[in-house]
Amino acid sequence: MEPLANVNGEQMPLSQVRISALDRGFLFGDAIYEVLRVYGGKPWLEEEHFRRLERSLAAVRIAGVDVARLRGRMHDTIRAGPFDEALVYIQVTRGAAPRAHPFPAGAIPLELLYVQEFRDPYAPARQEGGSVLTQPDLRWDRCDIKSTNLLANVLAMQAARDAGCLEAILVLPDGTLTEGTHTSFFGVLHGQVLTRPNSHVILPGITRGLVLRLAERAGVPVREHVLKRDDLAEVSELFLTGTTSEVLPLVQVDGRPIGDGRPGPITRRLQEAYRQAVKEFVGR
Repeated sequence: MEPLANVNGEQMPLSQVRISALDRGFLFGDAIYEVLRVYGGKPWLEEEHFRRLERSLAAVRIAGVDVARLRGRMHDTIRAGPFDEALVYIQVTRGAAPRAHPFPAGAIPLELLYVQEFRDPYAPARQEGGSVLTQPDLRWDRCDIKSTNLLANVLAMQAARDAGCLEAILVLPDGTLTEGTHTSFFGVLHGQVLTRPNSHVILPGITRGLVLRLAERAGVPVREHVLKRDDLAEVSELFLTGTTSEVLPLVQVDGRPIGDGRPGPITRRLQEAYRQAVKEFVGR
């Protein structure tokens, strides 16, 4: 099925969408976005994603967006497919205006979303474990805002792809591990799940937040702790979380095995807890 788009309330095939060359999202990356997973025709973790969208809009001072209306358009587009297993991409830009750096007076935000069928590229790695590459974290200093300024992420991800890896883990100059290019990052040490605290250097991942709640429910201890590159020799498990990757075990970093080189028991428990939460959500 061709992806179906909704641009400022008008539905059309994604291939027919046309956006002004003067749109500030195109010229400046002056835009924010969200990506949601659809299970069984229903958007997953919708409340959390739209709360983060509102926070991003406020942080970059894009005003005049009716978020409730945007949510309604998303539901209408999912039903119009109709889509069962899908992804929703939402992007809001400051709008089109003559090119100048300051905020333009009177610009009307562009509200674009589209829905496309989802064919899971991570299923094999979710079972067998994946390999990642470390790369310097070259991003701007407000990674907590889900903006479309993703060039540093793109370059790091391409380096991982060139090395035959499924993701890159970003590293600050002092060796601190922050997150993946499009995932959150966890370690397991002495039976505890370790995750760095939320701050301006990482995105507050929606799936990350769910996994922390699932860990608490399953009795898995969690500690906020900043992992360094040198800690990788000590951890017994690593895993990623994300909207499309769900809970994804890592078995190798920079060509070196993690633990015994296989997905670990805590990661498996959290994968099962995630699957069960989805089943309960869908009602199957």
